[in-house]
Amino acid sequence: MPVDPQIQALLNIGTGVPATHTLPVDVARVHYEARIALMAPPADIAGVREHTIDGPGGALRVRIYTPHGTGPFPLLVFFHGSGFVLCSLDTHDGMCRNLCAGAGCVVASVDYRLAPEHKFPAGPEDCLRATRWAGMHAVELGADPTRIAVAGDSAGGNMAAVTAIRVRDEGGPALCGQLLLYPVTDYHTPGTPSYEQNAEGYGLTRDTMKWFWGHYLRDPSEGTHPHASPLRAPNLSGLPPALVITAEYDPLRDEGELYAERLRTTGVPTALSRYDGVNHGFMFWVGVVDKAGSAMNEACEWLRGVLPVRANGVRTHRTDAVTPSAHAS
Repeated sequence: MPVDPQIQALLNIGTGVPATHTLPVDVARVHYEARIALMAPPADIAGVREHTIDGPGGALRVRIYTPHGTGPFPLLVFFHGSGFVLCSLDTHDGMCRNLCAGAGCVVASVDYRLAPEHKFPAGPEDCLRATRWAGMHAVELGADPTRIAVAGDSAGGNMAAVTAIRVRDEGGPALCGQLLLYPVTDYHTPGTPSYEQNAEGYGLTRDTMKWFWGHYLRDPSEGTHPHASPLRAPNLSGLPPALVITAEYDPLRDEGELYAERLRTTGVPTALSRYDGVNHGFMFWVGVVDKAGSAMNEACEWLRGVLPVRANGVRTHRTDAVTPSAHAS
């Protein structure tokens, strides 16, 4: 379908702005931080605080968001995009607040190390460490250590998928779900049809993805490693239920949907929703783009369903929220 008019208006604002892959990293980071001023006010929550934990490479910041109400709440460990190189806790502050309020969960947002200063596998190592820390300290955070999920958008979706694999293989808190928002799941070469169809003109470009990967990996051969490209993992069985959200005008659309299909074929309960007319990163724009609000509502509803629900002191599971869903439009 045509590009959503609300998305097109945002694309028009960016007309004339240099493409990310043409910029020095420090300048690109400033450009992405500047987007915060364009975002709508996020949902109201009870409070925000930060912890500094011992990470694999030194001090690691984790920002904790607490919803209104009485805990213990479910716990969502969140990893931000973008491209393993850009963005921060601040660029994704609104998204975390919306998830916290909408899903009624504590959100632990992880300030993992970025490339090119810290190349693969620094980011995944930080994310695994932070997930283990959050599980061990869930009670202190006002959360229930038996109700934990991981989530992320774009490169953060990659971190969430990889963390779920590593928790299964290497140990960590039992996970109830993985929320993957237009995730990076594979190296850019050979690429998929959506890489060609959406190579340019919709915000994220194929050249920018190549730029991201070039900064992230020491050598292109690392792109085949399942902790860099989870789509190439030999075994996806035994992973937690997943919701994968994709966007029509996104170079990463196909690899996200291929990952959802691989999860399904290995018996992982997986919901997949493609939002038509929108581009990569559209969920930043809750309150600005109607379909961003719809996708956020879907994500929060799914989280409320996939995490065990307390009823009369007994934990139960809703299973309806983790079956494959129809593509959203």
